[in-house]
Amino acid sequence: MKIYFEFFLIILAVIILIYIIFSFISTILSPAPVKNFEGYVCKEKECFIVEIAKSQKEREKGLMNRTQLAENRGMLFVFEKEGIYPFWMKNTLIHLDIIWISSSKEGEGEVVFIKKNATPCKGFFCPSIIPEKKAKYVLEVNAGIADKIDLKIGDKLILP
Repeated sequence: MKIYFEFFLIILAVIILIYIIFSFISTILSPAPVKNFEGYVCKEKECFIVEIAKSQKEREKGLMNRTQLAENRGMLFVFEKEGIYPFWMKNTLIHLDIIWISSSKEGEGEVVFIKKNATPCKGFFCPSIIPEKKAKYVLEVNAGIADKIDLKIGDKLILP
């Protein structure tokens, strides 16, 4: 009887181990879900799937603590009115291009400031990135994307 119980425990341990391994592999291989998906931001034919941070709480959290961001993904921060909105990289783990966008007309915005390759901040005090012009929207994408799509101040972006 004791031998059967020990055999049962070994089989159970093997099943649990296999389950853990398959769970880990499926987590790695499956794409990260898009939280708060609400649309696309496009420069001509280059588009990004964006999560939209509208509330103060969503804007404060932003992309903090994320270990990766797919190349065609980003986060769009939407403010109630045009203003100078500083950003910082506290608890942000990935390098980002941060793009400030004014509201020019319905569904379109003009790029007014770009901070390329903003680096993560691991310290207690993190410097703010302060744009030179007012904006209503801020787009965060992976570092290098602004250069890749040849984004410049004055370019127009289609907003959701």
